[in-house]
Amino acid sequence: MSATADPADKSNPANKLGFEPGQIVQELGYDEDTDQDLREGIEEITGEELVDEDYDDVADAVLLWHREEDGDLTDALVDAQEYLADGGLIWLLTPKKGRDGHVEAHEVAEAAQTAGLSQTSSITVAKDWAGTRLATPKAAKSGRR
Repeated sequence: MSATADPADKSNPANKLGFEPGQIVQELGYDEDTDQDLREGIEEITGEELVDEDYDDVADAVLLWHREEDGDLTDALVDAQEYLADGGLIWLLTPKKGRDGHVEAHEVAEAAQTAGLSQTSSITVAKDWAGTRLATPKAAKSGRR
């Protein structure tokens, strides 16, 4: 894995997420349906392996895979903030419309607002997954990616 991944490399799906070399990304909600190319792309950009829920330090960002059947999204977002460094971001990844486990956009917006997060963008990140960038109040004010 190279910490000098080329951001112009269109073959890396993680380039859209704005990660930088050296960042620690904590992954929550991993399951057999998660997109391996995206996961590997993040590791290529950051030069660091993704850490899981057992990581005992703060992370620069949280990658939260969430499906409709995974339970309460608001609770998951509140819990995810516990792992973040000040100004950190959460990338909420949900199955695209028409896929099993799809979460409606209004549900994402409502859960984010209730959890005290600002929804800053939504993008397609993989064949079956959509990504929603959620900022903590401190990150939203600073414009940090």
